[in-house]
Amino acid sequence: VQLVESGGGSVQAGGSLTLSCAASTYGYSEEFMGWFRQAPGKAREGVATYYSALVTASTSIADPVQGRFDVSLDKANNTLYLRMNSLKPEDTGMYFCAAVEKDVGTKLLRLRPSSYTFWGQGTQVTVS
Repeated sequence: VQLVESGGGSVQAGGSLTLSCAASTYGYSEEFMGWFRQAPGKAREGVATYYSALVTASTSIADPVQGRFDVSLDKANNTLYLRMNSLKPEDTGMYFCAAVEKDVGTKLLRLRPSSYTFWGQGTQVTVS
């Protein structure tokens, strides 16, 4: 699995950005993917996840971005999106897309970076 993020950039506080993660060779009936971010000097943290298994799908949104961020998956194009609204300076960081081979379970585990196997290179988001 190869993951390529795009869509990062610089934006003023209160603005919006949409990140994209193109997944190659995924194409399975189940997808377990997420967005993570890392600010300078801080640990990587989970932002949002999208778990799709056969006929069901579920999302998890981290508390700091609840109500402002949304995650979606275009299965036909194997692309995961992160829509970010009402951006704040504390949202600044490198944003990563990640994927794992199976459902890791609870929301806590889904938002934990160590649960994931495959990672993209990241895209920078700067909010001023």
